[in-house]
Amino acid sequence: MRQILILASAALTLVACSEAPPPAAQNAATPAAAPAGYRSTFANSGADFAERLKKLASDEFEGREPGTLGERLTTAYLKDQFERIGLKPGNNGSWFQSVPTVEITLQNTDVALDVAVGGGHETFAYKTDMVVGNLSAKPEVSLKDSELVFVGYGVNAPEQNWNDYAGLDVKGKTVVVLVNDPGFGNNDAELFKGRAMTYYGRWTYKFEEAARQGAAAALIVHETEGAGYGWNVVENSWSGPQFDLPASEDPAPRLDVAGWLTKASAERLFAKAGLDFAALRKSADIRGFKPQALPASLSVTLKSGIKSGSSDNVVAMLPGTTHADEAIVYSAHWDHLGKDPSRSGDQIFNGAVDNATGVAGLIVIAEAFARQNPPPQRSIVFAAVTLEESGLLGSRYYATHPPIPMDKTVADINMDAMSLTTVARNLAVVGYGQSELDDYLKAAASAQGRVITPEESPEKGHFFRSDHFNFARKGVPALYAKGGADLFDGGEAAGRAAFEDYGKNRYHQVSDEYKDGMPLDGVTADLEALYVVGSKLASETTWPQWAADSEFKAVRDAAKK
Repeated sequence: MRQILILASAALTLVACSEAPPPAAQNAATPAAAPAGYRSTFANSGADFAERLKKLASDEFEGREPGTLGERLTTAYLKDQFERIGLKPGNNGSWFQSVPTVEITLQNTDVALDVAVGGGHETFAYKTDMVVGNLSAKPEVSLKDSELVFVGYGVNAPEQNWNDYAGLDVKGKTVVVLVNDPGFGNNDAELFKGRAMTYYGRWTYKFEEAARQGAAAALIVHETEGAGYGWNVVENSWSGPQFDLPASEDPAPRLDVAGWLTKASAERLFAKAGLDFAALRKSADIRGFKPQALPASLSVTLKSGIKSGSSDNVVAMLPGTTHADEAIVYSAHWDHLGKDPSRSGDQIFNGAVDNATGVAGLIVIAEAFARQNPPPQRSIVFAAVTLEESGLLGSRYYATHPPIPMDKTVADINMDAMSLTTVARNLAVVGYGQSELDDYLKAAASAQGRVITPEESPEKGHFFRSDHFNFARKGVPALYAKGGADLFDGGEAAGRAAFEDYGKNRYHQVSDEYKDGMPLDGVTADLEALYVVGSKLASETTWPQWAADSEFKAVRDAAKK
């Protein structure tokens, strides 16, 4: 017990007394020896966290899908929790920030892609071979004999001297695109960011760029390694209503038809066209790649129900004592995939890890700040955002309509799919080396006898897959970290086995459920460290900086001029 008290005292001393951290470290620390029997004292060793996690992940909340009873129950619960804690409404006097939405629901779910190729027709079935949807919010869209063109990674990156669309007119055509980016495919550390995914590798970018180029449709070829998840995740994510912001919020062009092909379907398509998919895929990794037209054309009709609506971010605030106009934001998305009545058996995607963990953590950290004495000098904003599963829409709207301006937002600390393991020696940082926030976290982790390390699989693009990304795009330094794989109890073998089991058997599946007896001491230790980082930031007047080579540094620098 004495050791526990010493660790907790060290963490509080860090908040009150530590000096500004040095510039962001460039190399990962080597894991240190574990304090014997370490447990976090934060939030009563997980009891408060467990209560909230169990509630948010219960069947009562119906998978927390936006626009449903599940949303109404979830947002009301969060508002009540924040109010109980003693926080203030965080959105100009309101607990809620209404995010306008366009809801697009595919009605002809027996749809198939009909491809004229090789003197005949190939049919690709919905979910089995492909998923497809309408991004332009039109009730009906039809493509008739749209020419197919393979455009490699579909990247136009002037700063990399790379343009897969160079000299190509794709107006009215259907582009077939590889997932991830050329650095991943080439395994060249000097190309893009090597194995680490850039935004050019993100599926959302593929559709955005294809629309800018004038394409009528885009199909991404799914590969598990390059995407970072299996086909089942794509299939589940593209089932049911799809959401977007209305054109008034985002006037960028949108595709009439967008979707994914399984790798096997792509190989079948290319073979019927007399082309070698593997060879073309390899050629796309090489600078100077030339797009390849397929002797094939696509026809499809999509009928969609279009509904305008809204979904709520829940925003609470603890006003600062001396610098209330400056804020540290804690963010976590409350939404998940809802329920699928077409399934037999369990129909509810409870989303216990993704992301009831993050929202439960948001409440627990809010309680810690409400108890803090002396209270924070800067304001603390707690943003439970919506529509992350639909493309980070809630945080995107928040970042465009912030209650406290982005140039007055010191940092975002994001919590998404926290690690439900025993305590790890390491806190893994997604986007390691991007900013000085790493150093704040390093100090907090050190007080617990832990270290920080880079994420293990940067090629999966996690930095672009959660809500902190929208803060980074506005120039706000963002931290996304959680317990890593090197567990005090069982080491890396046990940690990796737990993560692999979750990714294979529960991520975006109905089996992501709360179970009594889940290990929660790891996540409460992680929450303690994230609380310490925010509390330190709220007690000083310095501003954490982006690393010199960060792509987000210029945005922050311009905002501060």
